[in-house]
Amino acid sequence: MTAFTMSELNIGQSASFSKTITEKEVALFAEITGDVNPVHMDAAYAEKTIFKGRIAHGMLCGSLLSTVFAMQMPGPGSIYLKQELKFTAPVRLGDTLTATAVVKEKKEEKNIALFDCTVVNQDGVIVIEGQASLMPPKNKE
Repeated sequence: MTAFTMSELNIGQSASFSKTITEKEVALFAEITGDVNPVHMDAAYAEKTIFKGRIAHGMLCGSLLSTVFAMQMPGPGSIYLKQELKFTAPVRLGDTLTATAVVKEKKEEKNIALFDCTVVNQDGVIVIEGQASLMPPKNKE
């Protein structure tokens, strides 16, 4: 695993992570968080909602950005400071999501990097958009 220090990050640099959201992920997320909202867990209930079927937890889908930041860019040793998310479309079980972060700004004096974030489904539909602030590692380990 490689980490990027502030001096190694470039405006416009990006990294992505993809994952298919299955019954297993939804069930585990519900178990871990205690969020057993029937729109996620109960097909009969969810069928009667505006979504007309079960949807994945928004924060489960948003958490894919954490993988981008922790494992790719800035990478291991980075510190998550802030995340702002807007959920723009539902995620269905079986959707394959791609989370992407793009370096937007560098505040070198504070060792803070700002990122634009998107999560899209297999059809290219943006399901989440937002911004994040992170502290890249100061040194390579």
